[in-house]
This record gives sequence, structure tokens and C-alpha cells, in this order.
Amino acid sequence: MTWLTSPWEWWISPLVDHAFMRDAVLAASLVVLCSATVGTWIVLRGLSFLGDALAHGVLPGIAIAWIIGANTSIGALIAALAMVGGVNLVKSSSPLPDDASIGILFVGFLSLAVVIMSSSGASGDLNRFLFGSITSVNQSDVASLAVVAAITIITITVLHRALLTGTFDADQASLAGFHPRLVHLALLTLIAVVVVASFETVGSLLVFAFLIAPPATASLFSRRVISIMLSAILIGVASSYIGLIISYHQRSAASATMALTNIVMFFIGIAIRSIAIKQRSQTPLN
Repeated sequence: MTWLTSPWEWWISPLVDHAFMRDAVLAASLVVLCSATVGTWIVLRGLSFLGDALAHGVLPGIAIAWIIGANTSIGALIAALAMVGGVNLVKSSSPLPDDASIGILFVGFLSLAVVIMSSSGASGDLNRFLFGSITSVNQSDVASLAVVAAITIITITVLHRALLTGTFDADQASLAGFHPRLVHLALLTLIAVVVVASFETVGSLLVFAFLIAPPATASLFSRRVISIMLSAILIGVASSYIGLIISYHQRSAASATMALTNIVMFFIGIAIRSIAIKQRSQTPLN
């Protein structure tokens, strides 16, 4: 119960005493800013499975780049864009529903990554790309995340009307000249960029939680897109901070603990919403 009886030592001292904790909190906040912003549209458009596929789709590119000694971020970006292109190609060239085509590519990319890792003997070295290493970030990593965060905010702001119209009425978006397919492709590309920017901090296997959980939690309490987005950022930052502090004291994996905290917040949100609905239903009408 030291988290309650000694709040300063539990919640604040780790940041005051350790520079790596301050960098980790800043990096996590920037990851949340990116992921919660694009994640809002993933949740509203029902693209969660695609987001998961993209989060895993970077693995073959990371593995190949790691083996040949190339930049892993470039390898991840190429793999993510290949996944985006593959999804659109299968979608336009086959009668399969979207989830089937995504599932095929998802399994294919993940299997390719496992084959490459196992055959090269590099599976141990790739752990940090799978599960992240947020407590090892440096100022260069933070600066890169800040650039991606700025690009994400600018892109989402520019595409806001097109995304909003296309999400709720694709026909109206076409009539308004917003080119829904092009906007959708731009969104997928932005998701790929965010996944690539985040994989070295929270890991490609865990970034999915940051894309989905905060916006899903926020959407329980709001219907306006801007409110969902802003609430998702606040929820994600708070959850990530709590998870990071818990991992520091309990010596648990930082990224996994942050992701789990975001999931716990979602279920807390469900409980609060259920209680509120029940209370409203029991309130007599005047």
C-alpha cells in the first residue's frame, strides 16, 4: 500500500531521481499522442483487425533489416506499406470480405517473420523490437517521435472533414469530392507510419493496445470525434504513466505493463458506464 501511504516516493520520486524515467514518460506520451489520434479513426471505422495486422506486419521488414544490418525503421516502414498495398490489392482483386483478405496477409507476414527469425538465429536479438524497450530511449528517439507526432496531428487535421464524412456516409463523401478510397489509403499509410515510429519503444506486438484501448475507452462516454480523440489521449497518457511507475516498482516489463494498464482502464470504463446507465434507469421521472 506504499502507493497510497507514500505517494511522493511511489509516484514522483522515480521521475525526479532518474533521467531514463523522464525520457520514458515523454516517449510514452508522444506514442499515445500518435496512436490515440489515428486509433480514434480505427475504432470509429471498425478497422481494429487491420490495425492489428499492420502492427504485426512490420515484423518481416524488421527481421530482414536486422539481419542485413540495415536501418530497422526503414525495413519496418517498407513492410508496413507492403501490407497496406497488399490489403488494397486483395480487396480490389478478389470477392473475399475485408476481414478474410486482411487475415490472409496477417498470417502470411507473421509466418514470414517467424521463419526469418528462426532460420537466422536472431530471435533473441529481436526481442526489443517485439516487446519494446521504452526505458532505453534517448533524446534522439524522443525527437523522432515528436516529428511523427507533429506529422500525425497535421495530417489528421487536414483530413478531418474527409475522414468524418467518409466514416459515417461514404456516398456523401464521394458527392462532396473527398475521394473516400484515397482518404482511406492515406489513413492506412498514416497508421503504418505510427506503428513504425512506435515499435522501438512499446514494441510491434504491443502497439496495438495503444492504438485501440484508449479510443475504445473514450468512445464509451462520448459521441463527438474531437471529444473521443482528446479523451483518448488523456486516458492513454495517464494509463501509460501508471503502468510505467508500476513496472518500475515491481520490476515488470514496462511496455507490457503499460499496455495492460490501458486494457484495465477500458474495463473500468465499462464498469463505470454500466453503473451510470443502471442509476439513470432507476431514477424516477419527475
